[in-house]
Amino acid sequence: MVDFEKLKKICKLIRYDILTSTTEAKSGHPTTSLSAVELMTTLFFGGFLKSDLNHPKGVQSFANDRVVFSKGHASPLIYSLYHAAGVISQKELMTLRKIDSDLEGHPTFRFKYADVATGSLGQGLSAGVGMALGIKLLVGNDPRVVPKVFVLLGDSEMAEGQVWEAIQIASQYKLNNLIAIADINRLGQSTETMLGWDLETYKKRFEAFGWSVITVEDGHDLKKIYEAYNKVLSEKSSYSSKPTIILARTIKGKGVSFLENKEGWHGKPVPKDLLESALKELGDVNLNIRGVINVPNLKLKIKNLKLNKNLKIKIKNYKLGDLAATRMAYGDALLALGKINNKIVALDAEMSNSTYSEKFAKKFPERYFEMFIAEQNMMTAALGISKLGFIPFASTFAAFLTRGFDQLRMAQYSAPNIKIVGSHCGVSIGPDGPSQMGLEDISMFRSILNSTILYPSDAVSAFKLTQIMADTDGLFYLRTNRKETPVIYDEKEKFKIGGSKIHLLAQASKTVRRGRVTRPVALIIAAGVTLHEALKAQIELANKGIETVVLDCYSVKPLDVQSINQLTREIKNIIVVEDHYPTGGIGEAVLSIINHPSSINFTHLCVRKLPRSGSPEELLRYEEIDSEAIIKAVKGF
Repeated sequence: MVDFEKLKKICKLIRYDILTSTTEAKSGHPTTSLSAVELMTTLFFGGFLKSDLNHPKGVQSFANDRVVFSKGHASPLIYSLYHAAGVISQKELMTLRKIDSDLEGHPTFRFKYADVATGSLGQGLSAGVGMALGIKLLVGNDPRVVPKVFVLLGDSEMAEGQVWEAIQIASQYKLNNLIAIADINRLGQSTETMLGWDLETYKKRFEAFGWSVITVEDGHDLKKIYEAYNKVLSEKSSYSSKPTIILARTIKGKGVSFLENKEGWHGKPVPKDLLESALKELGDVNLNIRGVINVPNLKLKIKNLKLNKNLKIKIKNYKLGDLAATRMAYGDALLALGKINNKIVALDAEMSNSTYSEKFAKKFPERYFEMFIAEQNMMTAALGISKLGFIPFASTFAAFLTRGFDQLRMAQYSAPNIKIVGSHCGVSIGPDGPSQMGLEDISMFRSILNSTILYPSDAVSAFKLTQIMADTDGLFYLRTNRKETPVIYDEKEKFKIGGSKIHLLAQASKTVRRGRVTRPVALIIAAGVTLHEALKAQIELANKGIETVVLDCYSVKPLDVQSINQLTREIKNIIVVEDHYPTGGIGEAVLSIINHPSSINFTHLCVRKLPRSGSPEELLRYEEIDSEAIIKAVKGF
């Protein structure tokens, strides 16, 4: 039987911790933390949460329930809960928001009990969806044993479209191991939320989306909250077939009269001269009381995620000169990887017959998740599923990845291991027109601090680079083309992160001694579709007695710094040609790493006009990034 008196004492301790830590930090969000104290204290210490605090992450954590604070600004509450659990000291708690502390203003992966970073509102439920999907892949669907994912939502963030994307997909996949807790405290940062305390309207909306709903009219009544959790989590629960949300009416700033339900206090700590008054209202606080979090069922049978090293990936039989789109080779590689590595999962935004992830979907339907046209949710769900040890490949058109940029920006603070694939990049997609052309994607991924960008030009390089992504941890972006291009690499060709390929014509090879080029007029740097335009130009120029070197810049980030600088020391006329807008693309990347930029003549051929519908050839010519434009630029030197 739960000890409600002890829970009340723990709530007092947590309120004390929230107030004192934020006042000490001189910043933070105490009021939004105070409103959810009873909701989360009951979850943590009322016998519902099961987590081995000695193993919060990694292989030994798979039996744990997961907790995601989507309202990440309530981090003082998170840290106070773990203080009450006995794993954070009072001294550490007082380091909140300090430069050398893991207790940051919004939780990141540095905090060992947080799986994902939150703080950009509206993303936590998507992460929960991904985790719930991953758990079911590992454990199965038995609601009695499957670990749960709890997501604390704020009512303000429910204005975000991504929340409703996640709500829909959770219903689609019947994620009965996903329990959302909505802290309906009425007040946002600057004004009242759209629905205020209208729990009935919230209830109707969630039910319309296929969720089970439990309402708690007083979100500070421990017994009522306990009953709500018990309804969902008891073995006889009738809520076991759907995702569930607990809608709780709470008061922002609860526990301190001059904060309760008052505007103007969001993101403001209690000043030191008012702290004593605030703490006095709490009454006697037992600073030594601690709650207990239940340990999960460690005998739970979990699917073994492994790479079968005895099976080698067989590259599809691409013959030199054959025409094949890199997007199709990606699909071939994903299918091949899925056969030997059951960590591989795929997600797609209803584009699988264009990105060719459908090849994987048909063979491994249990490891394929159709996320429909909701790219933001797909990005964060991919991050969530990766936290269960899977390697997610998420694909759609490159143009639509910009929808998910904030989600990718946030993923970098969660030690991500996600692989993003953008097909139909650039004007070379042809007649579909500019709305479908990814022309900002390289810039977007380059701006993420620790991302890797790979841009294959043919089927062999696309296949092998996909394999490299699967074998290497991190946030990767693979840029693939719609247009078919000739196979130019042999199956034995090797590729690496930070590599490139130098293309010399036979007659030019005599001019190369120990990697030093002595005669060529220009160095042409390209990738993807424009590499083939560069190779065409190279042949035509050679026929006119003008020799050039072409560099396949298949690793855009990191670049092959050594090769580029070696070549540019010898060749002073440099052309970068790319199917991307000028800002943030390959041209800027190359210029940023050349050791002696003032000594070279640099020409950047890229998409400078607003594109339109047309054939791929017409559009490459219109944007002056085809072989004709390259020849003109070389002759200009």
